Amino acid sequence: AGAFAHLMESLLQHLDRFSELLAVSSTTYVSTWDPATVRRALQWARYLRHIHRRFGRHGPIRTALERRLHNQWRQEGGFGRGPVPGLANFQALGHCDVLLSLRLLENRALGDAARYHLVQQLFPGPGVRDADEETLQESLARLARRRSAVHMLRFNGYRENPNLQEDSLMKTQAELLLERLQEVGKAEAERPARFLGSLWERLPQNNFLKVIAVALLQPPLSRRPQEELEPGIHKSPGEGSQVLVHWLLGNSEVFAAFCRALPAGLLTLVTSRHPALSPVYLGLLTDWGQRLHYDLQKGIWVGTESQDVPWEELHNRFQSLCQAPPPLKDKVLTALETCKAQDGDFEVPGLSIWTDLLLALRSGAFRKRQVLGLSAGLSSV
Repeated sequence: AGAFAHLMESLLQHLDRFSELLAVSSTTYVSTWDPATVRRALQWARYLRHIHRRFGRHGPIRTALERRLHNQWRQEGGFGRGPVPGLANFQALGHCDVLLSLRLLENRALGDAARYHLVQQLFPGPGVRDADEETLQESLARLARRRSAVHMLRFNGYRENPNLQEDSLMKTQAELLLERLQEVGKAEAERPARFLGSLWERLPQNNFLKVIAVALLQPPLSRRPQEELEPGIHKSPGEGSQVLVHWLLGNSEVFAAFCRALPAGLLTLVTSRHPALSPVYLGLLTDWGQRLHYDLQKGIWVGTESQDVPWEELHNRFQSLCQAPPPLKDKVLTALETCKAQDGDFEVPGLSIWTDLLLALRSGAFRKRQVLGLSAGLSSV
């Protein structure tokens, strides 16, 4: 019992001191650090990672360390600087060297000699590397990529491009979003939805909706070799897009904004790729159409409120859907015919918006066939 108590006291002291060290690592105090200080700090972090590996299955020790970390995290002004981000639970000890390294790399106050030594420690160059060094470098790259994903999603420099799905910046943002969803989903099933909710609150919403749309059109993420060896642990390809679909369907206001903000052609592509979205999209279009009334003087369908969808936009969205391949096209025409029947099944313009939409769509399709027929005739001359 005495030996165990001594061990626990030693471990908790190490944990407290490293927590203080990690808190200091993002302050200007590191300007006083020399290469030897950096080396000792990394050794300390690696020691705690060793503790994580060794005592991960030891209930009493793990519980005690978890409790100490939890108390530090909840404590107001812990260590005189507040709780340390990233070191909130026992699991975090498994990558505390990554947290320390990344905080030091991002801190401009770190001196040149200390920074050079840090980089040498992280990337020693050619030669035999032990498993810990390999793990640290890979973890650093993954954590840096994770942070860059959020930074990229914050970027609002959207360039006008009629084909959003082909825009290189949008595709990069979409790929990063899917990768991040795959990562957060490995830890807990509910985390991706919370992650998306936080992005919706923090990011420019119009740009975020466009990134989601492009992400829904991306091919499934390829799996890394080590993921192929453990198929039961990792997410299946394409699951990131399914998380996005479920999140949109579970947030009606977000999905309404999604459908209103995106171009008609892009939404048609998305709903063709993900059939679960099409009934809800059609329901929204129906609601928008029911808000319009016929203005006898102007001879057009108009809205009562400024936010109502204009006739032109409603027509363009239905027209785009009717140009989609089956079964989406057939579902749209069936929905329009049903609405027309429920509205009185009129054939005269100006009495039912559904009648007028069907007439306009048929007229447009007829004109398109005429143009195609004329082009074919000219080409044969």
